[in-house]
Amino acid sequence: MERRRLSSMLLVLLFLSAAAAAAAMDFTGYNYSEALSKSLLYFEAQRSGRLPYNQRVTWRDNSGLTDGLEQGVDLVGGYYDAGDHVKFGLPMAFTVTMLSWGVIEYGEDIAAADEYGHALEAIKWGTDYFIKAHTHPNVLWAEVGDGDTDHYCWQRPEDMTTSRQAYKIDVEHPGSDLAGETAAAMAAASIVFRESNPHYSHLLLHHAQQLFGFADKYRGNYDRSIGVAKSYYASVSGYEDELLWAALWLYRATDMDDYLNYVVSNAHSFGGVGWAISEFSWDVKFAGVQILAAKVSMELGSASKQVLQQYRSKAEYYLCSCLYRNDNGSNGNVEQTPGGLLYIRQWNNMQYVSTAAFLLMVYSDYLREAGPRYRVYCPGGAVGSQELLDMAKSQVDYILGSNPMDTSYLVGFGPKYPSRVHHRGASMVSYKANNGFIGCTQGYDNWYGRQHPNPNVVVGALVGGPDRDDNFRDERGNYMQTEACTYNTAPLVGIFAKLNRLAQSTLNKFPSKAYSY
Repeated sequence: MERRRLSSMLLVLLFLSAAAAAAAMDFTGYNYSEALSKSLLYFEAQRSGRLPYNQRVTWRDNSGLTDGLEQGVDLVGGYYDAGDHVKFGLPMAFTVTMLSWGVIEYGEDIAAADEYGHALEAIKWGTDYFIKAHTHPNVLWAEVGDGDTDHYCWQRPEDMTTSRQAYKIDVEHPGSDLAGETAAAMAAASIVFRESNPHYSHLLLHHAQQLFGFADKYRGNYDRSIGVAKSYYASVSGYEDELLWAALWLYRATDMDDYLNYVVSNAHSFGGVGWAISEFSWDVKFAGVQILAAKVSMELGSASKQVLQQYRSKAEYYLCSCLYRNDNGSNGNVEQTPGGLLYIRQWNNMQYVSTAAFLLMVYSDYLREAGPRYRVYCPGGAVGSQELLDMAKSQVDYILGSNPMDTSYLVGFGPKYPSRVHHRGASMVSYKANNGFIGCTQGYDNWYGRQHPNPNVVVGALVGGPDRDDNFRDERGNYMQTEACTYNTAPLVGIFAKLNRLAQSTLNKFPSKAYSY
C-alpha cells in the first residue's frame, strides 16, 4: 500500500515537473537578448546630426548638420522617425517616452543583458535634441523639414537637398499636444538619469515643468499651428490626453501632489475616464494615461481617490479588449488576425501591437506587485498577471517569427526577415562605401525600383507588418507594410529585456533548453 502511494506521488511529481518544463519552454523559444541588442541598434541607424565616435551602425554618416541654421537656432541632432528625413517632434517625443518607460520598468533586466548603456544613449540622443529645441519657456521647435518636399526625393540622409525649414510652436501658435508629449518624454527621462547623471536629470525635469506649463496655459493642437505636419502626424485625439500624460509623468518624477490633483480634477473634462480606448499610439495616449493612473491607484490602496479607480476601470477595458478574440467585432474587442496578431488598422499595424504588448506586460507586473486580490475582470472572466504576460509574449513571438508567414518582422533577427524595407538610407549604397552624390530623382531612378534586397540592413527596425489575414509582401514600394518607425521599436526594448530575464531563469532551471528561431 505504501509503495503504491509513493508510486502515485512520483507520478504526480513527474506530471508537475513536465508541466513546469512545458511552461518553461515558452520562454526559451527565441533569443530575446539578441532581439534586445538589435532593437537598440535601430536607433543608431535613425540618428540625425554628427555621429559619435562609438557609432555602431557604420553604413550611416553625418547628416542634417545645418538644421536650424536659417532660423538662427541649433537644431542639429535628434531622430528621423521612419524611412524619410523629416524630424517630426511628436513621434520623436513619444519614442523617447516609451524608451524611458521601458528603462524605468526593466532597467535591471536591460543591465543584466549588458545593454543599459546603449539604452541610455538612445534616450539621451533624443533628450539632447529636445533641450536644443526648447529655446524659451514658451517656444518649442516642432519640426525640421516637411513631408511634401521630402517625399519628392529618394536620397540618403547624407545627400539631402530637400527643404530643412524649421517650424515652432509658441504663445501665438500653440501646440499643447506636442509640448505635453515632450514634457512627458523629458520627465520620464529625468527618472532614468536620476542616479547616473543627477545634473542632467535635474535639467530635464526643469525643461519638462516649463513645457507642461506652456502646454497647459496656451492650449491648442500643434497641427493647426504647423500645417505641414497635418498630412503626416495629425493630432486626431487632440491635446487633452497629452496634458494628462505629461502631468502623470511629472507626478512620477517629482511626487508632487499638484500634478496628481491635475490628473484627477481634469479626468472628466479631458476624457481621461470617459474614453474607453482600444489603441495606444504616438497620437492617442489615453490608454497609457489610464494604466499609469491605475498604478497610482494600486499604490495608494484604500486611500486612492474614486477618480483614480475610474481610470483603472478604463485601463482594464483596454486590456480586456486586447485579451479576447472576438470574431464578430462586437463589444469593442480588438480584432485579431487568424494567426493571433492584434489588428487595429492597415497602415503600420505593428506600432499598435508593440505598444499593446508593453501595456499588457507592465500591467501584469503591477498586478503581481499589488498582490493576488488584484485581478482584471473582463467579460470572459477574471484574469491575473500570468494571462496578461502570456498575451504580451504571444504578440512578441509573432513579431519574431511565430506567425503564418514564418518570418521575423524585426529586421535582422532570425533566418527570414524583410529585406526590402521602405527606407531611403538602407535602400542605397552606403555613403561610407561610395560618397558620390546621389540626386533627388536619381535615387528613384537607380535604387527605389530594384528587386534586390537593400544593400544595408536596418537592424532592429520593426516594420509595419502583415494585413488582417497575416499576409505580407516584402516590397520596397509597399510602405504600409515595409516601412518601420522609431515608435514601433521603442516599446520592445523593455519587453525584450523582461522576456530575456524570464528565459535566463528558465535556462538556469532547465539547462538543456536551447534557443530556436
